[in-house]
Order: sequence, then structure tokens, then C-alpha cells
Amino acid sequence: MRFIPNGPGTRREMLAQLGLRDLEALFASIPSAARLGRDLSIPAGMSEPEHVDWFRALAARNRGATFSAFLGAGSYPHFIPLVADSLIQRAEFFTSYTPYQPEISQGTLQAIFEFQTFITLLTGMEVANASVYDGASATAEAVLMADRLAKGRPRALLAESLHPYYRRVVDSHTANLEIRPETLPLGGASGRLDPAALAAALGPDVSCVVVQQPNFFGVVEDLAPLAREAHRAGALLVVVVTEALSLAQLKAPGALGADLVVGEAQSFGVPVSYGGPYLGFMAARRGHVRQLPGRIAGQTLDAEGRRGYVLTLATREQHIRREKATSNICTNENLVLMQALMYLTLMGAEGLRTVAAHNVSLLAYLLGRLPPGFRPAFSGPRFNEVTLACPRPAAEIVRGAIARGIVPGVDLGRFFPAHADKLLVAVTETKDRAALDRLVAVLGEAAR
Repeated sequence: MRFIPNGPGTRREMLAQLGLRDLEALFASIPSAARLGRDLSIPAGMSEPEHVDWFRALAARNRGATFSAFLGAGSYPHFIPLVADSLIQRAEFFTSYTPYQPEISQGTLQAIFEFQTFITLLTGMEVANASVYDGASATAEAVLMADRLAKGRPRALLAESLHPYYRRVVDSHTANLEIRPETLPLGGASGRLDPAALAAALGPDVSCVVVQQPNFFGVVEDLAPLAREAHRAGALLVVVVTEALSLAQLKAPGALGADLVVGEAQSFGVPVSYGGPYLGFMAARRGHVRQLPGRIAGQTLDAEGRRGYVLTLATREQHIRREKATSNICTNENLVLMQALMYLTLMGAEGLRTVAAHNVSLLAYLLGRLPPGFRPAFSGPRFNEVTLACPRPAAEIVRGAIARGIVPGVDLGRFFPAHADKLLVAVTETKDRAALDRLVAVLGEAAR
């Protein structure tokens, strides 16, 4: 009985209500072969002081808190203004839920509407939803959406330079469907997707082409020719953005021909937090709005001509018949959405551009000081992340750097065995030039 929190008296009362003499009778219908027959291997309980001491001892084993890290690969540390960190802790933000009743949810609805507006401005698209779980789920939903729009085109072409974890989520979402995800190989020394290779892979059975911008290797793709090739074959171009700050520096994907722009908004004021919770976004052309999953807040006027906000579209199972639903996305992301909205409002267009340009300049500073044996693996343009070819296996470089108090980047051999000698390094405004100089020194030492 040690795993059931009710006391003996409560248990006797509950069993009596059920007309049972003891707990054994409650489980009589379960075959003995299916029952454990012993206590669970769970340690004995601890008092609160003992729990505190246990967690302190566990925390003391963490070394990374004092390390300088240059990790990116889909999660990017950015400076978060203190006012945003303070405001997001207000109780009305913590407790808000899906705004079914607009009469009492105007603040929440307005926040969603403003977030959608920011996303459309940054992506160059016409409509955006009220967020989804994260960038990976947004990518999978985009593939499903393209399949609905294409009607009878089972193939989805995914660039090899799409985040490997995003690819795994797409594979999981489509495993029991007729959709067939296929890989477009990384093209040449530039690290970009080759339009000619894309054209050769396209056909009348392709629903969409999925490209990450900047891609997983840190290279900025040339989207316009990719869009032309996709559209020539009747396919949609889906652009995935994992580093949302890049949207303040690069030309909007919508202006380059993208049909769907999805991704991760974590860079907008959301801490890395060991991987979540994050904030996926989805934006599309107006003509595709009824296939956009999730919720969309809209602006309207009431009977007296006053501006108000409502849920304009909600194409999920909670709101409409299942056969007409576009997804089963139900989780409320309003708290994380509010965090991103506060960041975007505080930074403004000029602030975002300034921070983005600073990221670019910091990476250029690092590349101008690389130690012997290290060089950019690809020649294509970059934003704040770069793949470095190393003189030794990247795993050894990482181990050597960690021993010196720095996490230098991501060993790409974890995802691509052919790139075991490459290191993915991200540089954001959270690092100064002294930190970059220290990284250069440590890389040189670790390579010896």
C-alpha cells in the first residue's frame, strides 16, 4: 500500500462503497500473469529537508552552469530585456486560457492578433495562426497542410539540410499516411540546395519542397530559384526558420516566393530552458488560410462600432467536426506567445535589426580569427551560425574544449556520420569579443 496515498480508513470506505471486502478483490479481474507480484523499485520517501539536500547535491554535479557555450542547432540564447521577464510573471498571463468568450478575453485576443501581425510582417506572408507547439511540429503540420492543398500528390521533398530532429518529427507524423517524405541531398561546396538537383527530383506527384532558412549547417539558402522550380512543378515551397532573429536581417521568405513559412520563435525573448517550452509559428498565403491548423484571432467591430477581437478561425477538433479538422492541436501556447510578443514590442523593428546585425558582425569576427586547421566547411553566406571543418574529429574537439570550460558547438557526427569532422558553432549577442577570443584559444588547444 506504500504507493497509494490514501489512509487505511479512506481505503476501507472506498472499498465498502464498491461492495468489495479488500483491495485484492478490486484487482481480481486482472490475470495473475499480468500482475507484478512484488513492490515497485522505488526508494523510500524523504522529508522536505532531505529532499532539499538531495536536489542540492544533484545540482552540484552540473558543471555546465559555469561554462561558456556556443550551441545553436535550433535553440539560440539571446538577451531578454528584464522588463519582459518581469511582466510575464504577472498572474493574469499565467492563468489565461483559450479565449472562447471574447467578452472577457479581449486582452488575450488582442495579444494573439498582435503576435500574428508581427509574424506576417517578419515572414512577408498574409496570414499567421496563434502559434503551435514548436518549430518541429510546425514543420510537420506544414507538410500535412501541403498534402491537403495538393490533393493526390504523395511525395514531399525535404532538404537534407533541414534540422534532423524536425525531419524525425515529420517522419513520425506521416508514418501511417500516404505521404512519402524524401530527401534532397546537400548540394556541393556552397552548402545550399541546388536548384538543378531540385528540378530533377520534382514531378507531378510532389506536394511540397521543404527548405530551412538559414539551413541546419548555418548557410543562407537562395530561395527565389527554389520557389520558381517548385512552382513550375505545381508544388508548394515550405520555408522553415529555426533562428527567428534571422528574419530581421534576411529578405522575407514570402517576398522570395515561399508559400508557407513556419518555424521556431524561441529567439524572441524565450529562454533556452533545456529545450522548452518553445513557440512554433505558421504563416501562409491568404488563399490557404482555411487549411491553416490551430487558431486565428481576427479584428472586427461591435454593434456600436468599437474595435474588438475574436477567434476568426479555429480549424481544430475541439471546434469543428473531426472530418473537417486540419489538426488536433489543442495545447494553449499563450504564455510563451505573450513572452515573444513582449520581446518584439520592446525591441521594435530597429532593435531587431540592430541585434541581428550585431550577430552577423560577431560571427565575422570569429571567422577572421580561427586557429590553424579550422575553416568554414561551406562557402555559402551565413547569419550567426557556421559549420567548421576541424583538423580532428569534432567529438574530440568538443571533449577537449569541455575540459577547458567551453562547449564549443555541436558535433555534426551525431547526426551525419559523413560530417564527423565538422563542428556547428553559433554566436549570438550573449557573447562578446573576449569570449570569442577565448573560444579561438581553446579550439587551438583542443586540436593539438
